[in-house]
Amino acid sequence: MFRPKIPTMPTPTGIVTPPVVEPTAIIQHTAAPAPAPVAPAAPARATVQLTPGTALALVGGGTAVALVVGAVLVSMLLAVAVTAASVAVCALVVRSLIASEHKRR
Repeated sequence: MFRPKIPTMPTPTGIVTPPVVEPTAIIQHTAAPAPAPVAPAAPARATVQLTPGTALALVGGGTAVALVVGAVLVSMLLAVAVTAASVAVCALVVRSLIASEHKRR
């Protein structure tokens, strides 16, 4: 009852044919002569040159990203703090209600 049931491989239904294997011909090629040495080519990627305007745009974009990420993190921290404060107030109210209930009896 408590043993797991292991599924079995389903048996094929209908006619089962083995896969057809076709022989392939082996073709041997003669070795091609080695190519002549070529002078080294120029680098594929060009170097990036920053102009003062581009550098200013990069700094501005990085600053904007840092401010947005900071604002999101601060808002999440504020949400956690507000939630904790509201839970603490609820706990105090429930504690007060329970204490006043015991005093009446």
